Amino acid sequence: MITAVIDTNVFISALMKADTAPRALLRRCLLGQVQPLIGNALYSEYEDIMAREHVFTTSAVTADEREALFDAFVSQCQWVNIYYRWRPNLRDEADNHLMELAVAGNAQWLITGNTRDFRQHELQFPEIRIATVTEFLQTLQEAN
Repeated sequence: MITAVIDTNVFISALMKADTAPRALLRRCLLGQVQPLIGNALYSEYEDIMAREHVFTTSAVTADEREALFDAFVSQCQWVNIYYRWRPNLRDEADNHLMELAVAGNAQWLITGNTRDFRQHELQFPEIRIATVTEFLQTLQEAN
């Protein structure tokens, strides 16, 4: 199974708009085609953003529906404990926890809406592919 860390910007986008690449990725996670990895920091970040009602003012999905989707998504996630902090010194220091989660969980992919911040860092982890949702889905489609 494909393992992936899904950045908060991708997950929140999946909750906001139907018929988008992030929603297609969420669907694949819920169907068990992609194994999302999650840890304490990422879980907290998801919850923090989901609690901000102003973020979802243009979303057709209600708060109850978002919570149900989140619960279903988390039930598909593999929980990863991070015992060692790599500190890859990403361009955005707040994203270091995502790379640390990917390393600790042996993720094959880190899927984000902002690949630029993940490509320039001091520590390199070439076995982890960093991609946008569209790039990831295209790669899956080409493999089939």
